[in-house]
Amino acid sequence: MDMAEKTILFCFLLKGVCCNDFSISLPEKIEALSGSCVIINCSFEIRDDYDQFLNEKAATGVWLKDGTETDINQVFNSRNPKPGHLSGKITGNLHEKNCTTIFYDVSSRDSGSYYFRIMSEDLKNTYTQSFSTINVIESPPKPRVQLYVDEEKRQDQEEVLEGSSVSLRCSAETLCSSSPATLTWSSTPRIPLNDSSRLQELISDLKFTATHREHRVTFTCTITYQIQDQNKTAQDSITLHVQYSPKDTSVSVFPSSSVLEGSSVTLSCSSESNPAVMNYTWSREREGQLEQLQTGQNLTFNRTDPTHRGWYHCTAQNQHGAQNSSVMLDIHRSNHFSVLIGVAVVALAVVLLCAITCICVRKWKGKLPETTQEGIKRRDQDTNDVAVYAMMSPAGAAAENQDAVIYSPVVFTKKTKSQEVRSVSSRHAYCSAAQDRSESEEKLSEDSSQLYAKVNRRDIRKLETLAFLY
Repeated sequence: MDMAEKTILFCFLLKGVCCNDFSISLPEKIEALSGSCVIINCSFEIRDDYDQFLNEKAATGVWLKDGTETDINQVFNSRNPKPGHLSGKITGNLHEKNCTTIFYDVSSRDSGSYYFRIMSEDLKNTYTQSFSTINVIESPPKPRVQLYVDEEKRQDQEEVLEGSSVSLRCSAETLCSSSPATLTWSSTPRIPLNDSSRLQELISDLKFTATHREHRVTFTCTITYQIQDQNKTAQDSITLHVQYSPKDTSVSVFPSSSVLEGSSVTLSCSSESNPAVMNYTWSREREGQLEQLQTGQNLTFNRTDPTHRGWYHCTAQNQHGAQNSSVMLDIHRSNHFSVLIGVAVVALAVVLLCAITCICVRKWKGKLPETTQEGIKRRDQDTNDVAVYAMMSPAGAAAENQDAVIYSPVVFTKKTKSQEVRSVSSRHAYCSAAQDRSESEEKLSEDSSQLYAKVNRRDIRKLETLAFLY
């Protein structure tokens, strides 16, 4: 290598070293919640010969957005804020080369690429080689829920064996906010975030021992930000599947556990488990020992007899264990006489009910007033015919029994006025002739049978008056 080439290489290396003296450390991507704040963690380096110009009184931090032109792209100046610029401050000490900055009340229009520029007397440098991209979002990012079983992390697996120690961990990257974010579990109170961990990852653990009660239970972790008197939330959930042995095993009897001899009865066994019951086994107690009968969820006797009386046991089993349940089956002998008595009692009750109903209906009808035209008409029809019973003693009856009486009706029928005159005249003539005939018969023979009529005078007057009215 000749001298000229060595000189060019030396100058190139020297330039690279000098350029590397101006460097900056920035996060590549930052998420900020709309209406909240955003923090840019920042630190920088300058060449040693410029350290003399970096002092607290003269040092100024400037942020440029979506470009490096100072006059066009400037959006923040620590010493000379301008209208339309971002509201914020540099929380780091520029004299110590810490340029950490916070911007307040950001919105979606503030999304973009941000470059830092340092100015202090003769020191003026824009760090174009590195920048931060800020993305302003409307809702907070989702937290993440992870499952730990017996302190071992489970990846994409939510099956837990009953009795295991379970820990659910919820983690979220916190965003800048005026009030600390909180994590909330579905079964725990809120966990406040203290100031020291506001800018760090937020973690909450929910620990318990798994039982069958947690099977298919969904646990939800929610992160909440309070932004300008409103809450912005995001959540993540996990549903546990707990494997457990049979629980709540029971036996049901249809139609009942006490049945009549000769009838059909079915015993049904049920149980809760995960995974499902593999088999049901039936047995019964006989002389102090268990006798295996059959397998299957149901046990049926189509025609029972006294030998079926006793205790029956059902055992439900899966790969995690077994549980049994028992029931007493009682068989009663049928009693036909009792059945007939029951039927007779029911029939008698029905007859009595019908009779009482008829009597009540008749009494109710008898109490109806007859003041209407239909009632008057019906009463007229009922009184059209009036019968007078004359008590007559036939010949020969007086000797044996003077009280023997024959009732003979005399019917009065409603007639016209001319018919009424004739009827009254005929009635008087009939009565006179009957009286004359009676007197002649009495003269012929005193021992002969007498024909007489027992007529109450008061009744005759009433009948005459009634006949006159009709």
